[in-house]
Amino acid sequence: MTEFWESSFRDKQEMWGWKPADSAIETLELFKKNGLNKILVPGFGYGRNAKVFIDNGFEVIGIEISETAIAMANEHLGEHIKIHHGPTSSMPFDQEVYDGIFSYSLIHLLIPKERTKLIKDCYKQLRPGGYMVFVSISKKDFRYGEGVEIGKDTFKKDYGVTLFFYDSESIRLDFGNYGLVEAKEIREPIRNLGDHPSQRYWYIICKK
Repeated sequence: MTEFWESSFRDKQEMWGWKPADSAIETLELFKKNGLNKILVPGFGYGRNAKVFIDNGFEVIGIEISETAIAMANEHLGEHIKIHHGPTSSMPFDQEVYDGIFSYSLIHLLIPKERTKLIKDCYKQLRPGGYMVFVSISKKDFRYGEGVEIGKDTFKKDYGVTLFFYDSESIRLDFGNYGLVEAKEIREPIRNLGDHPSQRYWYIICKK
């Protein structure tokens, strides 16, 4: 996976632009409402979704597998933003406790044991009363069934990425023991953008 993302960021640079995902804005409001401040962002990328938290005064620490993406983030956001380099499977990178955790479009790229470890590791680093939010692809998304099926609700795409598609039952199984508060299906982005239709995701909230 490291090689894939390194190549993607090197070739496509700011491939998603700088406008934050709608779910990042919703999470910002959730975190503000609950008085959170220090947050962890696994799957930081070049900081598109982290920027909205930084701009609103949050202390943000990231985890990112691509050195190219980290260099881009440092250029645009400043080198004072701490970003751990490595896969989330290497968590924990520090012994910090966080008020909130936001992970966007990452967990469905992982194999089962990696998904379990990510959820468990995030929950361990969450302070009591803190929230963690995961945004993950839904089984109702139009990409479901595309590619080679290699496991239950798991498909390997021709460009090399493997996607696991969540439904309500798999969310309950994966998150049920980790303070699951709410899981709702969303469209991301809310409105279609030109030739890019909205995709179906799950917005998953857990509280410790």
